Amino acid sequence: MALDPKTVEILEGVSTATLTTVLLKKGLRNVWMRGTRPIREGQGRLVGPAFTLRFVPAREDLATPASWASPISTRAAIEAMPEGVIVVADAMGVTDAGIFGDILCARMVKRDVAGLVTDGVMRDAAGVLGTGLPVWCDGVAAPPSVAGLTFVGWQEPVACGGVAVFPDDVVVADDDGAVLIPAALLDAVLAEAPEQEAMEAWIMTEVERGVPLPGLYPMNDETKARYAASKAGK
Repeated sequence: MALDPKTVEILEGVSTATLTTVLLKKGLRNVWMRGTRPIREGQGRLVGPAFTLRFVPAREDLATPASWASPISTRAAIEAMPEGVIVVADAMGVTDAGIFGDILCARMVKRDVAGLVTDGVMRDAAGVLGTGLPVWCDGVAAPPSVAGLTFVGWQEPVACGGVAVFPDDVVVADDDGAVLIPAALLDAVLAEAPEQEAMEAWIMTEVERGVPLPGLYPMNDETKARYAASKAGK
């Protein structure tokens, strides 16, 4: 599922912090993927549909270097990735075996993959950074994936950082980490998130001019009226 350019434009203007607030108001408390930190500063905010990868614990007869040539392999999965997706890899939080290194990341760049989000780690940090692929992960480890993980498939439901991720859910990642927007809630989030962002920006201007927090954050009726008047004035 390719995202509409307008959808991307709207979500690129909304922080992951704001998105968690909007989704919390809809009853979703578990949407921030734990252990997903930007591998470098300045990656910006990334928006895209999820393309999922799933790893399970290493099993010695399956997790071997020979498995990299299997039809069910990370290599085969990369060749199935459409352009513009954000790859979400469920590595079960394993931090002593890197799921991808520079060669796989370089191929993803060639396929116009938007980025990679994982609760696992990368290997060959300098090489991965050199590819320019935006990555959110839980660190770096030298051993290859098969030292601790078995790759079992792609484009199926996964658990990344403790969050259930389905193919074509929407992922937004920024300096705070990666947040999941369920596909069924996308329209509602698009309608509400920009207003939440604008409201919080106005509240910040009030704080900067010395307004006390009680009644301001959250807003009481008087503050809501002042905010409405401010918007009308614009």
